[in-house]
Amino acid sequence: MNNINNFLATNREEMQARNWDACDIIIISGDAYVDHPTFGTALIGRVLESQGFRVGIIAQPRWDSTDDFLKLGIPTIACMITAGNLDSMVAHYTSGNKPRRSDSYSPGGKMGLRPDRAILTYSAKAKQVFKGIPLIIGGLEASLRRLAHYDYWSDKIRRSILLDAKADLLVFGMAEETVSTICERLKQGEPIASIQDVPGTLFAQTLKEEKDREPIYSYPEILLPDFQTISERDSTSNTGTPAGKRAYALSIQKRILHENPMRPERLIEHYPTHVVIQNPPIRPLSTEALDRVYELPFTRTWHPDYDKAGGIPALAEVKFSLASTRGCFGACTFCALTYHQGRVIQARSHESLVKEAKLLTEDPSFKGYIHDVGGPTANFRAPACKKQASAGPCSDRQCLFPEPCPALQDSHESYLSLLKEIREIKGIKKVFVRSGIRYDYLLRAPKKEVRDRFIKELAEHHTSGQLKVAPEHVVPRVLDAMGKPKIDLFEEFSSYFQKANKDADKKQYIIPYFISSHPGSTIGDAVQLALYLKKNHFIPDQIQDFYPTPGTVATCMYYTGLDPRPDRDFAEIYVPKGREKNLQRALLHFHKSENYHLVAEALKKADREDLIGNGPDCLIRKRSNPPQKRGRKRR
Repeated sequence: MNNINNFLATNREEMQARNWDACDIIIISGDAYVDHPTFGTALIGRVLESQGFRVGIIAQPRWDSTDDFLKLGIPTIACMITAGNLDSMVAHYTSGNKPRRSDSYSPGGKMGLRPDRAILTYSAKAKQVFKGIPLIIGGLEASLRRLAHYDYWSDKIRRSILLDAKADLLVFGMAEETVSTICERLKQGEPIASIQDVPGTLFAQTLKEEKDREPIYSYPEILLPDFQTISERDSTSNTGTPAGKRAYALSIQKRILHENPMRPERLIEHYPTHVVIQNPPIRPLSTEALDRVYELPFTRTWHPDYDKAGGIPALAEVKFSLASTRGCFGACTFCALTYHQGRVIQARSHESLVKEAKLLTEDPSFKGYIHDVGGPTANFRAPACKKQASAGPCSDRQCLFPEPCPALQDSHESYLSLLKEIREIKGIKKVFVRSGIRYDYLLRAPKKEVRDRFIKELAEHHTSGQLKVAPEHVVPRVLDAMGKPKIDLFEEFSSYFQKANKDADKKQYIIPYFISSHPGSTIGDAVQLALYLKKNHFIPDQIQDFYPTPGTVATCMYYTGLDPRPDRDFAEIYVPKGREKNLQRALLHFHKSENYHLVAEALKKADREDLIGNGPDCLIRKRSNPPQKRGRKRR
């Protein structure tokens, strides 16, 4: 059982046990404290601890007073703030903007333990109690909102969260080396205001300060459309699109073109009184550096304070999983991970992952099953091409979409070898793959025998009855807007997988994920998807309604009605909104009686009333109007 002192300090008693009079760094988090490498607060805390810093954690402080913010005293070097593993608005609200019922990153899944827009709320309190102490914000919420962004919940363009939080620095991306550099320089006595050259950071200046700023020779500067222009909603450009929306699409396009860690450029965004300056992304970690991070002494469980509440639900999915990689070159327009982690794959060594797998077998609650070995995409185990190591990803084209790049290199043999090594460890019964698999990448494998062996071993050893993959839609126009491959590749992969199951005498099934009401999807497209589901006798348990998370390409499409990708010339794109989102979602659950009237309305709107009736292709039966019940006359 873990001793309380094996965790990072969370209260004065734990500080006293270490003979500390103060913490050097205090990290305030919107998540409960789980000392596991997939939780960003623990990851950054352990990295700083390994450098000799005294690190304290304040998890989910009450924000109606300053008491919780002062529980560890005043930090000597810096205060860091994160909303947690999710954007706090995403954690609180569904895509229909309705409150969620539970928070898996809170004790017992309880809601209400973090505020909306957590970084802003925590930053205000921290500035109140830690006067003069450098304030640094980071994590997913800060990354996605680091520059001006469309905010779904207020339906407007919000400015950089750095300005709203009044923080000294914003750290974006996977930030181990970034925060290490910043804290070392602060420790040496350098003022936070002079730390303006660290990759992976943003800082702000007044217009006067910006005028006097000395440019860094090695960082060419790219000027983004200013905030006043992109937040304008009324004026119209000569294309018919509001000028502000077109400027926002241009801003997103420039970010796509000029965020390459191997070709460092600064992005400059002007506001009426300030300028926000984004330094280039941090370079990807080497395999050796990534191994060191994941081999730090994590307890791999929640803090004992949460035992009475039943623990932290989010840990269950990852406790017996192995984080194999970071980054994704898959090009899905709706995905926030690419914007956060980058397109260059960073992979851990086989030796490090085998070592961690052996460590899991020593856990008393381990039942012999590794739940996952993967990352954003499981079968991406190496950079997309050899050029990326020195030049980074291409800015004007994607690696897989719309067709795989000829320079794409294959890493399936490495992944198969890794899975085999792990499943042969004593005490491990099964190793499952639950991260997403890009079947278009697999089917493109240059060696047919590698493709066949991968699917064979996936079916025989690494599927637990159901294999989840994400075709997302079936209509070519919608798949194009998503950055996803054509549906015939999904069907080709499915046939190979079913054959492998038959050969292995197993009954296992593919569970496809679909997204409703994504930009590009008309009501007619949603009908086609519903017909595809009916034809293939597939009833999805869950449908993911498109969620406009801050910073993504698809969210830009949702707000502007334009495609900002560099090769699309700002083409107009259809965007379902309002009631139509409900209609498209209902179509994918056409079998549910509670959706009958919505489905009927959707079919009438799509001019497909031929699908209402008793025929084999009909989505819903035709109902006759029930007779009106007569009420009794009252005396």
